[in-house]
This record gives sequence, structure tokens and C-alpha cells, in this order.
Amino acid sequence: MRHLKSYLSEEETRNVLIYYQKQLAAFVHAQMQDHQWEKAVAYEVKVNKGFTELKEPAFTQKEGEPINDFRQTVPEKSKIPQMLFGGFKRCLYPVQKFQSDPERKLAVILDRESQKWLKPAKGQFLIFYKAGIEHPEYIPDFVAETEDCIYMLEPKARNEMTSSEVLAKKESTVKWCALATDHNLNNGGKLWKYALIPHDAITENMTLAGLVSQFGTSN
Repeated sequence: MRHLKSYLSEEETRNVLIYYQKQLAAFVHAQMQDHQWEKAVAYEVKVNKGFTELKEPAFTQKEGEPINDFRQTVPEKSKIPQMLFGGFKRCLYPVQKFQSDPERKLAVILDRESQKWLKPAKGQFLIFYKAGIEHPEYIPDFVAETEDCIYMLEPKARNEMTSSEVLAKKESTVKWCALATDHNLNNGGKLWKYALIPHDAITENMTLAGLVSQFGTSN
């Protein structure tokens, strides 16, 4: 208000505050969020069920749109996000979309080595991370189950590996996996682990175990 009054009249200041009240409140709240602190060192987590049903895919398919064999290299890599892929043996969905060629390559590895895998839809795991004043949902790129573990896998361009958003997602997911592991081990289930994998490390002749050993995070 002091700033506004330095160049506006009392009435003009009042009008500005009324007109922009929502934006100003959001600015103030964002500053408060940046400087908040709390004494709590942990929270009690309760798992009310050990499974969720598969969500509907988060994309639509146009009538007559071709299904591409996910094992075949795509000449024009920039068109991959607009394409549908199929031909899977172990995916829980008949078709999937990939955002990049490294994602397609990782799918080849998972279809060869996992018991089952999928690219989760929104709302499947309900993992949230902090981004400023918001707490958006994080949707892992892949989830794959092997004989002794369930993996959440995130392929990412190497220059994005240390971004604040990527690290915030990683932190939340590692905690989620630790809690899921505790629940599973008490109920005869498997470990959950998270791996943030650089794109340039993914080749079709790599193994899932090799990628996880290099880039996986222990709980």
C-alpha cells in the first residue's frame, strides 16, 4: 500500500487493491510459502488399501490411426509424441504413447525383461511434489514389475536431471516407494524402487538390472 500510495491517490489505491485482490493475495501467499518452516519431523502414513485398479489411458486414439510397432526405429524422432505404439507382450495396455525415442527403447527393454509394465495414467499412484505454492501430481513415465521388485522409472534428458522440479519429483517418489515397500514387506509383497535415468544411457541392448544398478535409488 505504501508503494501504491507513492504515486496514487487514496481512492485510486483502494480501487487497485479491490481490482487485483486475488493476484495480490497469491503473491503474498507465494512469499509466505518460500519462507515457511515447521517443527514436524515426520508424518504418520496410513495405507488403506494395497492396490488400485488401472486408470483409463491419458490419451485418445483417432479412428483409423495406425498402430506402430514399438520395436521399430522411427526415422522422424520429432513425430514420436503424436504416434501410437503397440505390439507389446507384457504391457498392461494394448497401446501406449511415448514422448521420445529413449522412452520407446526403454519399453523394448521392459517388454523383454519385466513380468509386466505400463505407462501410468493420471491418478494411478497419487504422488504429489512441491512446486512453489502448488502441489501438482507427478506421474512416473514407467512402472515395471520383476520377480523381486517393482520399479518406477523416469527417463530424462541429461541436462534436466538436476533441475529443481525433477529433483522435487524424485524426492517425493523415493518417499512414496519407501512407504510402499514397508507396506508390501509386511504383507508378503515386493520392494518398490525409483530410478531416474538419463536418455543417453538407454540403448536397446541394455538390461533393466544394469540401468537400475547405475541410476536406481535405494530406499
